[in-house]
Amino acid sequence: MGKILIVDDSATDIQYIKSVLADTGHQLVTASDGEEAEKLVSSEPFDLIILDVIMPKKSGYQICRDFKRSDNYKDIPIIMMSSKNQQSDIAWGQKQGANEYLTKPCEPLELLLAVKKYVK
Repeated sequence: MGKILIVDDSATDIQYIKSVLADTGHQLVTASDGEEAEKLVSSEPFDLIILDVIMPKKSGYQICRDFKRSDNYKDIPIIMMSSKNQQSDIAWGQKQGANEYLTKPCEPLELLLAVKKYVK
C-alpha cells in the first residue's frame, strides 16, 4: 500500500478525505499548510499528495509548482482538491503540474478512483 500526504487547512476536509480513504490500507499523513507539507515531503517519501489550493503561508498552486520543478519530487503524483471550481482554476492547477484536479465537495467514489490511478 502507498503513503499519501493530505494537505488542507480545513480539519473537516482532512477528516472527510481520511474517512473516504480509511479502508484502502494506505498510510495517511496530514499537513495543515504548505510549509508543513514541504517539510514532510523533504523528510520522508510519499507515493501521492492530495493538495488543497487555498491555504495560509503558501497556496496549493505554489506548492504544486515547487514540487513539480524539483528533481527530487517531480515524480510524486499530485491530486489538487479545491472549492475553486472554475475552468480557469482547473486549468491553472494543471498548468502548475497537478495530475488531477477535483472540486469540493468531491464524491467519495471520484476521490477513490483518482487515488487508485496513482497508488495501488
